[in-house]
Amino acid sequence: MSVPTHLKRTGRAVLALAAVLAFLAIPAAAQAAPVNLGTASPFVVLGGAAVTNTGPSVLNGDLGVSPGTALSGFGLPAVVNGATHNNDGVANQAKSDLTTAYVVAAGQAATANLTGTNLGNRTLTAGAYRYSSSAQLTGQLTLNAQGDPNAQFVFMIGSTLTTASASSVLMVNGASPCNVYWQVGSSATLDTTTAFQGNLMANASISLNNGATVMGRLLARTGQISLINNVLNRGGCATGSTGTPGGGGSAPPGSRSTLATHNGTAVLRRNPRRPGSATPSSPNASCTAGFSARVRGHLIKRVVFSLDGRRIVSRIKSPFQVYVLAAPGRHRVTARVTFKDATRAKTLSLRYVACAAAVRNPRRGPSQFTG
Repeated sequence: MSVPTHLKRTGRAVLALAAVLAFLAIPAAAQAAPVNLGTASPFVVLGGAAVTNTGPSVLNGDLGVSPGTALSGFGLPAVVNGATHNNDGVANQAKSDLTTAYVVAAGQAATANLTGTNLGNRTLTAGAYRYSSSAQLTGQLTLNAQGDPNAQFVFMIGSTLTTASASSVLMVNGASPCNVYWQVGSSATLDTTTAFQGNLMANASISLNNGATVMGRLLARTGQISLINNVLNRGGCATGSTGTPGGGGSAPPGSRSTLATHNGTAVLRRNPRRPGSATPSSPNASCTAGFSARVRGHLIKRVVFSLDGRRIVSRIKSPFQVYVLAAPGRHRVTARVTFKDATRAKTLSLRYVACAAAVRNPRRGPSQFTG
């Protein structure tokens, strides 16, 4: 029996509508919501009971403690490039805002449950990731923003966070440490020479072993923060949520360059005819919001990176790199390279301009190492 034309049309319409409804019924993957640190944002270190330091640590940001009052080991050779607040009104309010941020992070809807797996040797896109108990980072964790400078990464860890020696967190494709939050149910320990990124919020204590570095913040609600010869850089993250380019926010897509600002590399090559000689190079770019600086070469023993004369990180193992963030204006990044043989140390230098707004296609201009 034939079906009337108008019924055929109706049937197609119903079928199409059903397909649309079925599509809408499929839940989207959970996205991480922004976390606002409020008045805790200026702090690179904010402890609960105490903050202690051993050795020549460098803190690029404010130092504080509340409700405790113990701040020890912060005279020379340690350097604090920021204000110090010892259980005063500023520290107390920052601690209150930290508690709010901690609760917001802990209450996120999980994109995935990673309980029982290692964070190392994996790449994650933006989202909220849950560990019902402890989390371990061995090796390198890559966070990929997929070109979204506002991409949020939240890690909800039920008990402890620990890293193995020389582990690292790498940001790619516009990811910013300003938008990475580690909510830890008890305590966190970063082992020797770990290169960590993000805002580490522990309910109890945080311990850094010798040579560990952090691009972000260390925030402990109730316990102690312990440092040993560490370099901590808050960058310029202003709001504690979505980073703003030029103010320490995320780099625009394609700006993950190597001691440069736009799809470039800076290569340190040893000349076999002159052992130990170095010939660096870099591409040309005029303005950037932030970028990864890297030195490559052979027999490199250590690379110490500085921003405008202030030491920001020391690397003794490849990759010799650091994420560079600065307030708008002109700046200079330097890399002091020492070698494993008798080669004399080399200082590489790069001037660059941090933009007041995101620049996706920066104009070309001279940008070269000197030294």
